[in-house]
Amino acid sequence: WRGWEGAPYSTLVPSDEVTINYKHGLPVITLTLPTRNERCQFTVKPLVTTVGAFLQDVQREDKGIERAEVFATDGIKVSDATLMEILLMNDFKLVINNTAYSVSPPVKDKLSSEHATEMEDIKSLVHRLFVALHLEDHQIRKERELLQKLDHLKGELLPLEQMKARIMDSADAKTSRLLWVGLALMSTQGGALAWLTWWVYSWDIMEPVTYFITYGSAMAFYAYFLLTRQDYIYPQAKDRQLLHYFYRKSKKQRFNVERYNKLKDDLAEAEESLRRLRQPLHLRLPIQEINDKD
Repeated sequence: WRGWEGAPYSTLVPSDEVTINYKHGLPVITLTLPTRNERCQFTVKPLVTTVGAFLQDVQREDKGIERAEVFATDGIKVSDATLMEILLMNDFKLVINNTAYSVSPPVKDKLSSEHATEMEDIKSLVHRLFVALHLEDHQIRKERELLQKLDHLKGELLPLEQMKARIMDSADAKTSRLLWVGLALMSTQGGALAWLTWWVYSWDIMEPVTYFITYGSAMAFYAYFLLTRQDYIYPQAKDRQLLHYFYRKSKKQRFNVERYNKLKDDLAEAEESLRRLRQPLHLRLPIQEINDKD
């Protein structure tokens, strides 16, 4: 047979020359080094070792090896990035210099259910030990990072909070003036209608006028609903006008509302993370001990 590049191999050696056995759960590949003509064992970790790393180990062991490659049984070259675990699933051909070794990996026995359960228990125990040993350091480091983040966010928010308070006071004052102006206009309108009704004209003349004023007010409220998709309820209308004045004032004073909201969200998220980090159940400490520390 011919290799991936089309060059024929001078020798095709039976599979006995390269053997694979499992020791302590790891595959051990035994082969004959061409220059030193001696058998050598290579223990690989199939989950982390790649084909390229294995071939480099072979070449480092025998400096006389100029060529080391792995091919599938159909002659297709196996990539150096392929994990050994994948390679050992099927037969393959190991090429060293001009000699091709036919390799047949043994079928690894599957773990019994009892042994698999024991392995899972061991893994769980190791994980708990790791958490117990490193949890306190991790908690302290994480808490320090969150406290530093909180200080940084509060420092950035302080000037924005002061500017926001000034803008909000100005917008609230303008909104209050507008409400009082509305009351004054309504009082003026009521007084004018009373004066026209009892001193200038009669009710028979003023009745149609008041009707059309009422109808015009209904049209104004309906137009407000079409524009805002909200009923004209006094608290909601006041809040809407307050926001209108606030955003207009913010634009004039170049107050970045989006950046302010982003900082507030980050601050709330950091405070929530710190609160969760200090929870007794998360720290796995008694509640009384946590209260004493606070």
